[in-house]
Amino acid sequence: MSERDHKVSRRQFLSYTLTGVGGFMAAGMLMPMIRFALDPALKAGAESDMQLVCELDDLTDVPQRFTWSFTQVDSWYESQVEHEAYIYLDGDKVVALSSVCTHLGCTVSYNEDASEFQCPCHGGRFEEDGTNIAGTPPTRPLDVYEVVVEGNQVYLGQVSQRT
Repeated sequence: MSERDHKVSRRQFLSYTLTGVGGFMAAGMLMPMIRFALDPALKAGAESDMQLVCELDDLTDVPQRFTWSFTQVDSWYESQVEHEAYIYLDGDKVVALSSVCTHLGCTVSYNEDASEFQCPCHGGRFEEDGTNIAGTPPTRPLDVYEVVVEGNQVYLGQVSQRT
């Protein structure tokens, strides 16, 4: 049988076969690298863990600072992480604000006399609902925690930015 009778020549067949095998080998090497690069992004969108912070009876209409800690596992390293938030009642709604200033990350404190949050680092000020006061360094409001109330217990989850 001559080469002309075949639709695919020997040379084309070997070329296609080697290209296919090379493609499978490249995919086998690249897939773990791609997964390693995308894994943090996929985990970031995952459902957050809710942490018990306080009882609903402990809250008032004035922001109070609550601190909670939990165990965080990063690969093989386990550490105790501590967070804090200012939590208050706005009517029937529970609001939880981050205590981290949106200017440079200092910890804000609540001044009850002025009914505002104040940052000791650069004079940043926020209203009682967490919105930044014009003319001060922060350019956006305090971040807010996801809040879930189950029975008489208040749980906080992911923190999200407000604009």
